[in-house]
Amino acid sequence: MLEVGDEAPDFETEDDTGKKFKLSDFKGQKLVLYFYPKDFTPGCTAEACSIRDSYQLFEGSGIPIFGISGGSAGLHRKFREKYELPFNILMDEDLSIARLYDAYSRLDILGMGVKRITYLVGEDGKIEAIFGGSEGLEKVKSSQHADQIANYWGLKL
Repeated sequence: MLEVGDEAPDFETEDDTGKKFKLSDFKGQKLVLYFYPKDFTPGCTAEACSIRDSYQLFEGSGIPIFGISGGSAGLHRKFREKYELPFNILMDEDLSIARLYDAYSRLDILGMGVKRITYLVGEDGKIEAIFGGSEGLEKVKSSQHADQIANYWGLKL
């Protein structure tokens, strides 16, 4: 299990537009990685729209946000387009990143899948806070998740 203070595991992937992504390229700045179960579901849509509605605050503070979920690049692009999401979704079709970040587990009666968990990574590349999961500060509140993140870092919405 990852805990606050651990080095955020490095990984490489592409985003939904095909652009290469490497976590270690962001060392020296804060970063949000939020894992979510599935595009177009009510909770995941509410969470993404919460972040969308406050995105300028994070962008203005130099804090990039990336969603991560299984599924295809095409589905992620449709999700971003429909809800006008200004941030990219990172590809994790084989769920290897979700496994690396303890975000793949049993989801009640639904079986195995990606759970809703967010990691706030500090400038030093270490995990500063976790929302959701057994090690989290508090459960992710889908429609208020941007508030949770902003409040942790003392950003004013």
